[in-house]
Amino acid sequence: MFPEDEDLSPAKKPKPVALAKPAAGQCLCGKIRFEIDVPARWAWHDHTAASRRAHGAAYATYVGSWRKRFRITQGESELSRYEDPKTKTARSFCANCGTPIAYERARSPHMVNIPRALFSGRTGRQPLYHIAIEELQEWAYTGEPLVPLKGYPGVVWQRSKKKKRGDREGMF
Repeated sequence: MFPEDEDLSPAKKPKPVALAKPAAGQCLCGKIRFEIDVPARWAWHDHTAASRRAHGAAYATYVGSWRKRFRITQGESELSRYEDPKTKTARSFCANCGTPIAYERARSPHMVNIPRALFSGRTGRQPLYHIAIEELQEWAYTGEPLVPLKGYPGVVWQRSKKKKRGDREGMF
């Protein structure tokens, strides 16, 4: 083929871009279901004491969405809300099973933050940020190597570091 032949070929029409399906999630009991348009705005790990206590975990991982892109699709009447006047934050949760559903801050009125673990699929953002990392607890898992626990399938553990003993004079 000659370069000038390419100029005479009919123009290719661009393929229409398919919009991504919303990311769907639900509470533990399934009474509350929701979705956000993807991609999410951002995602992060929150190490604050408030999030640790609200989730009962070492840290909470959130996905942030614009409020107008977040929809409760089922069970809105099952939502309960806790507002903290001191921090000007609000946390919504399922009144039936207690699952945290949303975290809102007065300083970001157009955003809603949803626990990442509630989504069944991708949200379009990976958690790349850590908030309040200085509050990371010494007991939190930080990626140390784990090994299977003999006799307990599916259980892994972190071996203790072996101490070097300096009192072995005369051995070998």
